[in-house]
Amino acid sequence: MTETTECADLGPPDSRLWDRIAQGDHAAFTELFERHAEAVWNYAYRLTASWSQAEDLLSATFLTAWRKRGEARLVRDSALPWLYTVTANRARTEWRASRRAVRLVSRLAPQHERDHADEVAARTDAQRRLAVVVTAIATLPPSEREIAQLCLLGDVSTADAATLLGIAESSVRARVSRTRARLRDLTPEDTL
Repeated sequence: MTETTECADLGPPDSRLWDRIAQGDHAAFTELFERHAEAVWNYAYRLTASWSQAEDLLSATFLTAWRKRGEARLVRDSALPWLYTVTANRARTEWRASRRAVRLVSRLAPQHERDHADEVAARTDAQRRLAVVVTAIATLPPSEREIAQLCLLGDVSTADAATLLGIAESSVRARVSRTRARLRDLTPEDTL
């Protein structure tokens, strides 16, 4: 089977669909949605471990795609990396918002006396776990150590890390994944 026949079976490439979408073509947008919705939902589920949050992220991602249809740039004629980036950014934003809400509720709730010993124990335990992780990171190869320091310890986004390191964001994501797996192998279960 030739490459042209394969493309014809799959429909037009994402870049052609994206050009039509930029002109406001709803049918092209529907085709793009049908092509990538499952992959985006799966990615959102892996980020959140929640079916309902994955559904919400899927909707928010494609709403953003429609709103930014004239601005977004595709990677290698595929909309999927861009859609994944939007999904991850939305997931991070929602996670931060939920953390702020939890902190706000905890401040509004009546405060009970805290046991200083519990706070010291928790802080000591957190420091011990961090020391184990930092020691494990020091044993990693330089490229994985750099990714761990930027993205895992420094909370730098993969996009910013890619810019800082001068590599593709997908490479950063792959290194982060590989680094997390290696750190799981190098540290006790209760550490991460």
